Amino acid sequence: MARQVKSGSGWRLGWDADASEFRGLVGGDDWAIELTEAELNDFCRLAAKLAEAVSRIAEELMDEEKVSCEVESDLLWLEAEGYPQAFSLRLMLLSGRRAEGYWSEQAVPALLQATQVLKVF
Repeated sequence: MARQVKSGSGWRLGWDADASEFRGLVGGDDWAIELTEAELNDFCRLAAKLAEAVSRIAEELMDEEKVSCEVESDLLWLEAEGYPQAFSLRLMLLSGRRAEGYWSEQAVPALLQATQVLKVF
């Protein structure tokens, strides 16, 4: 099984080991961006790092306080914004072709979970 796409309400995440250049895919209900393997790896790594940072910040916030946190690599930039228990995620590709993506607070928990198991068969 070389190709797989995981999806849920408001998100899609894909992997195609047989693709020549763009092996990864991220998207929402009505948009998608193909990613190189390096970009997909950075996306998954940075998304986990961002979720961990938001979790740590949550311990220092009052209940009604919102959080905004950014992480980036040479290839892409991610931003979490909202409440620690419900935040949106924004993506920008920084090299090669330019693209942006956005996931709502409702889509982010399942998307983050899928990033942890995408390439596990």
